[in-house]
This record gives sequence, structure tokens and C-alpha cells, in this order.
Amino acid sequence: MLKMTMFLKRHPDLSHDEFVSHHIDQHGPLFRSIPEADRHVMRYIQTHPSPLSDDAPVSVDDYDGTAEIWFDDEAGMKAVLTSDTYRDKVFPDEKTFLDHDNTLIQVGYQTTIISDV
Repeated sequence: MLKMTMFLKRHPDLSHDEFVSHHIDQHGPLFRSIPEADRHVMRYIQTHPSPLSDDAPVSVDDYDGTAEIWFDDEAGMKAVLTSDTYRDKVFPDEKTFLDHDNTLIQVGYQTTIISDV
């Protein structure tokens, strides 16, 4: 499986709460509507930051969320991201709530170190 991880920055016209709401309630279902995703996407999760205490053991970068998508392979990722639905509906939606210039994307294969599965 090939995993795409995106570190998301919100569009500057949106508050963080507006971004999270749009990401979950509008963008997630839009992405799920891509017919090719049924065959090629193994998993898609969104994560949005939680406030941490001042003495938390880690510091976090200033991103508004992450999206992680597991594809069956590179050809599957291409099929989804070049589909008509992605091009005509999903990508235009991204431009309404994401700051694409400051969103980072990483694609690679996972190495499991600890797993309860």
C-alpha cells in the first residue's frame, strides 16, 4: 500500500473551526463520492489538532490538520487523483478551504514498528 500524508493549512479567509467543519462535513463526503476511491482507497482519515497543556511533552507545528490516504498502489492513486470527480468536484472544493501553497504532501510506504492489529 502507498500512503499519502498531507499536512494541511487552512485558507486564510477561514477560522480554524470553519476549516475543520468544512474538512469533515463537506470535503470528506466529496472525496468519498469519487467512484475510483471504492476500488483504490484502502483508508482515509482526517486528524485535527487538540489543544495541549503548557507542559505537554511535545511541541506541535502550526498546521490545521492532516489527511492520510492509503492507496492500493501508485496506479490507484493516479486513478483517483486524475478522475473526473476529483478534477471537477473535489479539487475545486480544496481551493475553497485549503492554502495549497503552504500544505505539505508526503507519499511513501509505511514501516510498521508497533501494531495491535
